[in-house]
Amino acid sequence: MMPDLGKYADAVLSSYAVSIVLIIALVLASIWRAGKVKKQLEAVENKVKSNG
Repeated sequence: MMPDLGKYADAVLSSYAVSIVLIIALVLASIWRAGKVKKQLEAVENKVKSNG
C-alpha cells in the first residue's frame, strides 16, 4: 500500500526512479570493472609464473 503523496507524488516517485536507476548503474559498473581487473590480474600472474 502506497501512502498518499498529494501534489508531491510526481517529484517523489521520479526521485525514487532516478535513485534506483543510478544504483543499478553503479552495481553494473562495479561488476564490469571487477571483471576487467580480474582479467588484468590473471594476465600479470600468468606472466610472473612463465618468467618464474
